[in-house]
Amino acid sequence: MSTSTAAKPYGPLYRLVWRWHFYAGLAVAPFLVILAVTGAIYLFNDEINDLSYPGLRFVARGSEPVALGQVVTAAEARLPGAVTTRVDTPSASDRSVQVYLALPDGSSLQAFVDPYTGTVLGTLDYRRTLVGFADKVHGSLMLGDAGNAVLELMASWGAVLTVTGLYLWWPAAGRWRVRGVLWPRLTAGGRAALRDLHGVTGFWTALLILFLILTGLPWANLWGGRLVSLMETVGIGYPASYRGVNVPTSQTVKQAVGEAPWTVERTDMPASTPPAGTPAADPHAHHHGGGGMVASMAGAIGIDRAAAVLASQGMAAPYRLFMPRGTQGVYFAFTYPDRPQGQRTLYIDQYSGRVLRDVGFADYGWGAQAVELGVQLHLGNYFGRANQIVMLIPCLGIVLLCVTGPWMWWKRRPAGKLAAPVAPHPARLRPLALITLVLSALFPLAGGSLLLVLAGDRAVTGVLGRRAVR
Repeated sequence: MSTSTAAKPYGPLYRLVWRWHFYAGLAVAPFLVILAVTGAIYLFNDEINDLSYPGLRFVARGSEPVALGQVVTAAEARLPGAVTTRVDTPSASDRSVQVYLALPDGSSLQAFVDPYTGTVLGTLDYRRTLVGFADKVHGSLMLGDAGNAVLELMASWGAVLTVTGLYLWWPAAGRWRVRGVLWPRLTAGGRAALRDLHGVTGFWTALLILFLILTGLPWANLWGGRLVSLMETVGIGYPASYRGVNVPTSQTVKQAVGEAPWTVERTDMPASTPPAGTPAADPHAHHHGGGGMVASMAGAIGIDRAAAVLASQGMAAPYRLFMPRGTQGVYFAFTYPDRPQGQRTLYIDQYSGRVLRDVGFADYGWGAQAVELGVQLHLGNYFGRANQIVMLIPCLGIVLLCVTGPWMWWKRRPAGKLAAPVAPHPARLRPLALITLVLSALFPLAGGSLLLVLAGDRAVTGVLGRRAVR
């Protein structure tokens, strides 16, 4: 993100920041491009899916929808052996119902059903769609927890790159000007034009890039887990009064169903109370083919009564309704509107129909409310098309920065050499200790990796220095 530095004194701190901006940029740039491109795709997920699959997603408006039980029966009949795990009710009167099905071979599909006729419009494998692919890559590189950790590390370094880039860009006293500082001198050509384009782009997009990173990190396993623990300790997260009070618990919501609002996903999942004589639950039910033991248990109320309970509690469509998994599973439903103030989550005993827990946005602590607000802004949902465009800007900025940075280096490097910025003398690196402590506190993975890279850099620099003396 740096601009022309010819007039700047190369003090130890400046050279240190430049050196680590250089190394981190080369290492992290490919991953940041992946995050930016997949994030930009997901910003427009509904628009892309509507254009790609209009015959599945839209229906002719009817007068009265059929019961959800009929919708589920039709979807399961389309794929023998399939079991429904989740139903998404329509978001508008001309939209289809989406039924998520677990197949006997362990795979899963979405069935799209006309809510007025119960006709199955077709099926789709979400993972094989452009949006599904972008979603999985953006969250974990399709590598599970390991991929999630890699992306957390890269995003953390992305924040470091942004801050260090601003430091390098900042003009020296008396050097403020429009051209070359606030606007690129594209007519300058060569490295000068690239340098201006890199620095000016970074300046204008830095705050949005940092916002994207900080609102995305809560979904990372380590960083998000630490944030949840901090919020619970301080009392600004999920309300303590709802954590397992008078309700037997089984596992976390994320373990049980895999998807929920951020504030809810790491909380305990209430358990249904089976009638006497009901077979014991399989402790590994949630691992079976993504669906677990989802088939209705003897004595279960069924999806139509579960929907009636939701209606009686004032939960109107659109909502996502998850089927009970195992003998102690519950009907789990939540609303996820573009504005999080409308979020609400209900848990229903699958045998009695009793509401075990009812939690809304107003029940969250202010910290959790802030995260949920940030998530919806991050996703481009909160204020419609304008929100999507605003969030697209840093995505495009990241791609441009990740192209112009390495390109600048490539144009200036002597053939066959790395040409990294010169390291300052170790005795003059006292600020490094403070930088490392702050970085480790804010971004644990980035702080830990910095210590490893510093050790490697010192070793390599020492070897090269001894060779030069010889």
